[in-house]
This record gives sequence, C-alpha cells and structure tokens, in this order.
Amino acid sequence: MEGEATRIMVGVNESSLKGYPHPSISSRTAFEWTLAKIVRSNAPGFKLLFLHVQVPDEDAFDDMDSIYASPDDFKRINHRDKIRGLHLLEYFVNRCHQIGLNCEAWIKRGDPKEVICSEVKRVHPDMLVLGCRGLGPFQRVFVGTVSEFCAKHADCPVITIKRKANEAPQDPVDD
Repeated sequence: MEGEATRIMVGVNESSLKGYPHPSISSRTAFEWTLAKIVRSNAPGFKLLFLHVQVPDEDAFDDMDSIYASPDDFKRINHRDKIRGLHLLEYFVNRCHQIGLNCEAWIKRGDPKEVICSEVKRVHPDMLVLGCRGLGPFQRVFVGTVSEFCAKHADCPVITIKRKANEAPQDPVDD
C-alpha cells in the first residue's frame, strides 16, 4: 500500500566478548548495512523493528557455581539481564532517533531462532535483517547459526549480513 513505511525487523544481540557490554559486531554491522543500503536518505519511508532475544541460562550464573543461590539471587540476575537488554536496545533506538528514523524495540526470552521466527509471524515485517558471524562449516555444526535457521523458516525475506573480516575477533565464534 502506497504511503506505508517499509517495516524491517532487525535481530540484535549483545556482544559475547567479556568486558564488552555493547551490541555484537554482527548486529551492529547488520544495522549499519540496513541504514546505508536500504534506508539511505529516505528515513520517513522505513520503520525498523528491533528484536533482542535473551537466552535463559539454565542456572543463570554463567561461570559461577549456583549451588548456594537464593530466590533473591535469581531476582537480581533477571533484573540485571533486563537492564542489559534495555541498554542494548537503547543504542539502536538512539541511533534511529538521531537520524529521524521511526522504530520500535522489544525483548523476548527463549531460543533466538525460534523466537525470531515466531515474532516474524506475529509482527509481519516486510523483511528480516540479521547479522552473521561467517562461521565455517565445521564451526556451524557445533555452534549452529540463528541466521541460517531464520533464512529457511521465517515467513518473510531474510537478509544476512556477514561481519567484516577486519572486525572479527580472534575466535570467530565470539561476536
């Protein structure tokens, strides 16, 4: 329909690098690519939909022993995760507002590939843009890729953007 903004869902996640509480390299690259190659100077013609999926940790203690955890510990961890997710989305929302680009952002919990495909069905974006780490076939077997799954199962066109070679950390699984 003429006059309606093109709605682009962008899946974003936090960096997996320790001490780097920012968007992942591949999320940032996918976002920047979307701005440069799709939106360009036509911000009023687009609306970006940022989805961050938080993966529930089985014990929520990353590398710590959870044997002495209390209910308050879990409340603090859930609160910390929510704050981190909001800070992540704040980065993308602020960038959009700086250039006058309409956007929405939200957080869901679960398996990222399943949640993204489910949200695509619920929200009906015109396309989905995801960053990918550019893992080789051996690494994909052990790590799996959200972008590959979504490209096969999402109910809309999917564009995957590989991070630049000069931005890849020493361990390509990191992001």
